[in-house]
Amino acid sequence: MNRVAHPNVDAPSQEPRMLHEFMLSGARLSPDGTAFLEAAEDGAFLPVSYRELERRTHAYAGLLAPLGMDVGDRVVLEADTSADAVAMLLACSLLGLTFVPVSPETPAERVATITELADPALFLTTAATCRIELPEGVGSARFTSSTLTVRTRPAHRERRRHRAVATDPAYIIFTSGTTGRPKGVVMTHRGIVSYLNMLIADSDIPADERIATTAPLQFDLSLFDVGMALGSRACVVPVPRSLLRWPRRFLRFLDDAGVTQVNGVPAIWRQSLRREPGLLARLDRLRAVLFSGEEFPLPELRRLRELRPGIRVLNSFGHTECMSCSLTEVPDPLPDDAVRLSIGNPHPGSEGMLIGPDGQLVRTEGVVGELYLRSPAMFSGYWNDPRATAAARVPDPLDHRSGQLVFRTGDLAYRGPDGELYYYGRTDSQVQIRGNRVELGEVRSRVEEHPAVAGAAVLALPDADGEPALFAFVTTVKHARASDGAETGAPAADAGPAVSGARSPVGVVTGEQIRAFCAASLPGYMVPREIRFLDELPLTQNGKVDRAALQERA
Repeated sequence: MNRVAHPNVDAPSQEPRMLHEFMLSGARLSPDGTAFLEAAEDGAFLPVSYRELERRTHAYAGLLAPLGMDVGDRVVLEADTSADAVAMLLACSLLGLTFVPVSPETPAERVATITELADPALFLTTAATCRIELPEGVGSARFTSSTLTVRTRPAHRERRRHRAVATDPAYIIFTSGTTGRPKGVVMTHRGIVSYLNMLIADSDIPADERIATTAPLQFDLSLFDVGMALGSRACVVPVPRSLLRWPRRFLRFLDDAGVTQVNGVPAIWRQSLRREPGLLARLDRLRAVLFSGEEFPLPELRRLRELRPGIRVLNSFGHTECMSCSLTEVPDPLPDDAVRLSIGNPHPGSEGMLIGPDGQLVRTEGVVGELYLRSPAMFSGYWNDPRATAAARVPDPLDHRSGQLVFRTGDLAYRGPDGELYYYGRTDSQVQIRGNRVELGEVRSRVEEHPAVAGAAVLALPDADGEPALFAFVTTVKHARASDGAETGAPAADAGPAVSGARSPVGVVTGEQIRAFCAASLPGYMVPREIRFLDELPLTQNGKVDRAALQERA
């Protein structure tokens, strides 16, 4: 095989140190094995071998190298999860470039914000055109399975580095941020490879597994799925995003592809359990379900087990800052009196500590403490945000003298009778909506940008099905109320025309208009489900918004 020659690239080693070395190791150990199984437009399935994945990676690297980018330069990668997209991000890894994944489903305004924050050298997309206006000096290119079409070359840059090392950033994933702007989690090659090695050792995935991934590429769960499969010499089966909202098509895809394990947030199963239980029950090759991002509602989990007796259910709990913390097999059968699932204990090679408000280690069963994590997979920091980094990467609370930094997760947990951990909640305003991390402060900031909104508070409250949903409580210059004082109605995708973000005199505003305004720049899962209009926001004695009072009103 012809390999691209580049000064950034070390000779392959037996023990992978870099992300591309880890994910391409199957080309050496199992070259003819199927790395990806992808759906073609005609409904057929196209296998991509480990050897072919490596070939595409080196081909892309050969096309990128002449653009003159330096080690550490960022490359925004807008694509759905596919063999080509993974080959492209591995080509970035091979050249020492830091990839920043975004989804084609992400609103253009948010993509523009991420691009501005990341300050990339190049914006890569699979689309025919670039849907945002790029900052001056940022190159633009489109990639397909065989070509790279450069629209605009990156601005000339002086090369300062000769080769990438394991402590360099491999990628930046932008998540919801408390300041009203996305927050970039920087993960090094050493961090992600350390994590994937721990995951493989802890997951016991057979080489013949076909693992369906349902997460968008910008969600760290997508890299989790791909790394789990490729590191186990198994096969990745990307589920087309358009199928997830159609339970019959989704289940037929899984059956036709011979999927044996499905990874995703619990919500992907909800409509299938309600509308297509018979079809789900007939998926006799499906032997494992891995969920992450939120708790699996126990009634739905019990129903899944009724339909597919003996199916293995894996609970992955964690954070973008360390990919994940633990992987725990859910008991089968689930105890009748179970009200909460254990998150187990951190992967071997990591350790979790519960620290109380007094800064001391919590040892007593059932007592809640904040979870701190020691892990070689800890992120290196938040992009261009040293204050937030210092708040999350903190000195070891058990011995400050060591100089060791640990991850302060912000999660509350307690231990069960066998030392296992149980998730209890968050210490801050971060919540999980359909498996996606959401900072309530960012949603509130967007709501308050509407020219008719004077003030806002956002809460995550149970909807009619008991699932967390975003409620925005707003005071406005003028507003239209429903007869019960609340604006509800269709989701943002069905809302009316968006309202301009310009601050100008307004007349009457509706909840649909505020939701549409949010949807112009926020992903769907961050758009408030309901808008509640108030004359004023209730306050506590110290002048803060009284969230308990708002919850009562909801």
